[in-house]
Parts: sequence; C-alpha cells; structure tokens
Amino acid sequence: MLEIKGLTKKYKNADKNAIEDINLTIENGDIYGFIGPNGAGKSTTIKCLVGIHSFEKGSIMLDGLSIKDNPIEFKHQISYVPDNPDLYEFLTGMEYINFVSNVYDEDVSKEDIINLAKKFNLENNLLEPIRTYSHGMKQKIALIGALIHKPELIVLDEPFVGLDPKAAFDLKEIIKELCQNGMMVFFSSHVLEVVEKFCNKIAIIKNGQIVSSGLTDDVKGDSSLEEAFLELYDKE
Repeated sequence: MLEIKGLTKKYKNADKNAIEDINLTIENGDIYGFIGPNGAGKSTTIKCLVGIHSFEKGSIMLDGLSIKDNPIEFKHQISYVPDNPDLYEFLTGMEYINFVSNVYDEDVSKEDIINLAKKFNLENNLLEPIRTYSHGMKQKIALIGALIHKPELIVLDEPFVGLDPKAAFDLKEIIKELCQNGMMVFFSSHVLEVVEKFCNKIAIIKNGQIVSSGLTDDVKGDSSLEEAFLELYDKE
C-alpha cells in the first residue's frame, strides 16, 4: 500500500504552496488515474512521490517505508517514467535495460528482456543504438526499463504520449496483467476517456489540492468523467 498524507510543497520565492494537504491511498492491484490541467500540481506531486523534490509537510509511505527516512529502499520498490524520458542514447536498447537492472541490483536474463520487448514489438531493435529510435520507440524502451525489475509501484507521467494505437493497447494489457498480480500503477494523463475506461480509481487535482478522489464510478457519478471533471472546474 502507498499512503500519501498531508503532502505539502512550496517552491522557493513562490507566493503560495504548489500542492497542499494531498491525501491519497493506493492499494495493491490499483490502476490509479491522476488528472488536472497544466499547473494544477500533478507533476509536483509525482516528483515528490518519486524523490525528485523534497517537501515541507506530510509523509509518503510504501509498505511502511518512508521516502524521507528510507529513500534508497523506497526507490528500489518503484519505477518512474516521465512524459519525456531522458535516455543514454549512445547505448543500445539491450545495454540500457541491462544498465537499469544493474542499478536495481536485479539479475535479469536476456530471455526476460526479450520476452518483455516482444510485448512492445521491440525485440528486433534491442541491439540498435537508442539514438536511432523514434520517439515512440524511446518511450517503449523506457517503459521496458521501468518494468524489468518488477516494481511494487510504477509511476507514469502521460504514458501513452508517442505510442501508436497498438503499442498503447499493449501497454494497457501489460499493466492490467501486472496489477492482477498485485502491482500498483499511478499515472497522470490528459486523455480522460482512457482514464475513465482504464482506471479503477481516480483523483482530480485543482489549484494544488485534491478536489475529488476515490473509485472511478463514485468520482464520475452518473455522468462521464469529462462532464464530472468540467463541472468541478467550473465551480468557484
């Protein structure tokens, strides 16, 4: 279980908090969508969660491990893929995945890598330098690197950007399979239709605060997620 309690972050010289009193609980098997417009606090929340940003108040706990008190152990249990991942483009795809697995001190076989690459139709490109990859291929290799050590939690920022429809479908199927085995997924997206159909839980953030969260059906009610989202944002 991931528990975020009272998370508050203020940037230096800012007039107000970037995020304030964020409370979220993600359980094993959850596919948790995180939505809100640009500047609402999605990226700040995610960067605090994965240890990129420090924060002034609150706590982030994963199975009893604190990101503040046990940062290395905490990060060993998670993976993070930003919306525009920076990769070591002089490496081949295979070398990059091996590098990531070594960072996590995981013994990953060549067969494991190839089997995962096949799910993204990337097995024939693993020996090519990443600098020759298209944007979509780079996104795929970043996702393979994130999944290769079988994290308890994977955090994705706009994971479907740059993926063709087949690759996006394959990624959703892979995530579903992993979550059925107990993994947790937390991801931000502007594609509300995907979030509505794909996620069992949702949180909506506005002006740095969570304005609605919970089971997808409870958050959207009898309307579509788009209608529920716009209604929340139209309220003063």
